[in-house]
Amino acid sequence: MRRKERKELMWRKLDNSAKIFPLSSSKKYSSVFRISAVMKEKISPRLLEKAVNRALEKYEFFKVRLKQGFFWYYFEYNDKKIVIEEEKDYPCKYIDPATNNDYLFKVTYFDSKINIDIFHSLTDGNSGIQFFKEIVYQYIEIAHSNDFKNNLRSSRKIDVNVEDSYLKNYNKKAKNSEINKKAYILKGKKIPFEAIRATHELINLTELKEQTKIKNVTMTQYLTAVLIQAIYRGNMKKKNNNRPIKVCVPVDLKKYFKSKTLSNFFSYITVSADVDEINLDNLDDVLKLVKSDFENLLKPEEISKTMSLNVKLGTNFFIKVIPLFLKQIFVRVSYLEIRKYTTTTFSNIGRIGIIAEYQKYIDQFLFLIAPERIEKIKCSTCSYEDRMFFTFTSILRDIQIEDEFEKILKEQGINVERESNGV
Repeated sequence: MRRKERKELMWRKLDNSAKIFPLSSSKKYSSVFRISAVMKEKISPRLLEKAVNRALEKYEFFKVRLKQGFFWYYFEYNDKKIVIEEEKDYPCKYIDPATNNDYLFKVTYFDSKINIDIFHSLTDGNSGIQFFKEIVYQYIEIAHSNDFKNNLRSSRKIDVNVEDSYLKNYNKKAKNSEINKKAYILKGKKIPFEAIRATHELINLTELKEQTKIKNVTMTQYLTAVLIQAIYRGNMKKKNNNRPIKVCVPVDLKKYFKSKTLSNFFSYITVSADVDEINLDNLDDVLKLVKSDFENLLKPEEISKTMSLNVKLGTNFFIKVIPLFLKQIFVRVSYLEIRKYTTTTFSNIGRIGIIAEYQKYIDQFLFLIAPERIEKIKCSTCSYEDRMFFTFTSILRDIQIEDEFEKILKEQGINVERESNGV
């Protein structure tokens, strides 16, 4: 490894998005996402630990701890032993550095499933998947060494790019001209004891593709529209509330800018459905609105503007010189206000591609994001081969939104099967 790369791995700044998460996160707002691989055999913890260590040799980017400076947090190289445990807690829970040897990701297993929970300050979903796939490849190669004697695909070199692509690509002249309206906030009694319910909807991918083709929309647009209608029918309609349902959809900025960074590099768009402007009981009307919002908000100039405005806030001179303890107070108060402009978040990380020789050992992938006290339900989806799981992570007791989501899909001729963690 070159001297410059080693120096960057020993100590580095947080990227523009990463700076916010340690300031706003807590046990009630973990800023953690989870990726799981369901294998076709029971997991050996001994082999899994070996696989994680091999993956870390290639992805030393992830071998860090979070340290507190005077103005900002920063990453420092972590040479402690990695912690591998049997899964015994709810998904996407706050990662306590004291019980995890200071690592910002946690690997667990249960029966035939491997999980990785990642603190969002470390990386985004796309780079997290890249690292997790390496763990899975290494595990398969170790567990089935005879099948991979002469073909260790996971031994290939990787480009450890840690640049802050936000600073490299943002427009200093970007201006905000939008006037935002507060969103409808989900109502209902919460699950006790800080539990999280995970509901996985297995969607028939062939039937979903047929419907999206008929409606002339993308799968993300279609599922966003179904989610909006499910929220309206299952939670909002009976509350007599006319605030807009707003769905925040993360956007991978690597598709819009030349970047190979492993650091965070994402933005978002917000789809807004106002009950006073469209009939939320009519899916075609909701689809028309969602498609229009996506097309307008995903224009390169709009993506650049949204990203640049967020960077400008982080690079503001007065914010930079505020001591860290004051930043934390400011960010946590601001967070409570900012979250009132979003009903829920829906993240689609798309198809997870696996090298052909390894596919026969893997049954499915799952992707989950942490709910919190304002966005009480968050949604995520990924697909692998011919299967798609749409996941609700929720702290609400009732499952009416999940029920309505499934009902709407079935009304459209799309078969759905449900799995849950039993909460």
